Amino acid sequence: MNRIALITGASRGIGRGIALALAPLGWDLLLNYARNAEAAAQTAADCEAAARAAGREIQVVTRRADISVAAEREDLAGFAKAAFGHLDLLVNNAGIAPAVRADLLEVTEESLDRLLDTNLKGTFLLTQRLAKWMLARRPPSGAKIVFISSISAFTASVNRGDYCVSKAGVAMLVKLFAARLAEHGIGVFEVRPGIIATDMTGPVKAKYDALIAGGLTPIRRWGTPEDVGRAVAAIAEDAFPFSTGEVIHVDGGFHLRTL
Repeated sequence: MNRIALITGASRGIGRGIALALAPLGWDLLLNYARNAEAAAQTAADCEAAARAAGREIQVVTRRADISVAAEREDLAGFAKAAFGHLDLLVNNAGIAPAVRADLLEVTEESLDRLLDTNLKGTFLLTQRLAKWMLARRPPSGAKIVFISSISAFTASVNRGDYCVSKAGVAMLVKLFAARLAEHGIGVFEVRPGIIATDMTGPVKAKYDALIAGGLTPIRRWGTPEDVGRAVAAIAEDAFPFSTGEVIHVDGGFHLRTL
């Protein structure tokens, strides 16, 4: 029987990269998306093709849900249980950027609420719901939860402080759930991407092209969704059996302090 993974925000970008990394390893996938059904369907088809190319047969299902909405979170959890019966891996990838990159002194309450509701509150409550389901399985040992955060969890960007606050909160969620679930054999990890080439970073490509060329990251290139996918796949395949609460940087060395 294949192992089961639920990936939130899986239609494009990093979520798609994670799905495509797991598919050839024989994981059945539940791909959550909030808006782009066409992109989700394409990712599902590409995952099935990648699995076949690797000699695997997998089931890939898509499900629309906005995790900032309580009823839709509950629907996603209920659908996962009905469709697959159990869950081996939860990847909390869904996240949104500010609609406007505003100076810290101009961030609106509406923008802050919007980012916290999806990036932090929705992620917290969905994880809580699905962790209880994981614990109900006997034995629960071996399941894993991965949070996709950002270098914005520790890097102050004063033109998008609302986003930074939301991702700093995600970093604390990792510690909390890791501490709570370790005794049950459920590993919890944070994968912290840096500057990744996705739709979200498209509008600032020229800015970061110049910064990367100037040495912003020791590895002088953009990261890719595939880079993040490989990190999640390593966790999924139990490459770190004596670790939990760990931060895995996928940032080209951005986090290093050098003189």
